[in-house]
Amino acid sequence: MEHGEVLADCMGTQEAHSSPSTPECVHEVFLNFRGEDTRDGFTKCFYTALKKKGINTFLDDDKLERGKAIKPELLKAIEESRLAVVILSCDYASSAWCLDELAHIGKCNKDKRLQIYPVFYYVEPSEVRKQ
Repeated sequence: MEHGEVLADCMGTQEAHSSPSTPECVHEVFLNFRGEDTRDGFTKCFYTALKKKGINTFLDDDKLERGKAIKPELLKAIEESRLAVVILSCDYASSAWCLDELAHIGKCNKDKRLQIYPVFYYVEPSEVRKQ
């Protein structure tokens, strides 16, 4: 399936993508990224392009405090999304926030509620494959 088809599919009816046992889909896309690496560049441009196409996209704009537990609002946003775009950058894996979000994304994917699409931003897939 092409990327355009995936995003078009995400804009389909609510009923086609949810069931009584899964939370209602509020966002078509959840963006998971390392803010210091990509927030003001790639992620901001990608988010803007998705919004221009009418795709409801969750982007966390809050400054996250290091050492704190992941915010419940972020977990809920992941659960209420149809797909997650994980933007893997050079310092992505050094962020506990990113890894906590990714773990929750993986759990929701395992429950078959969330599709995951990785984007490799200036890293090769082979560089992160074993992590």
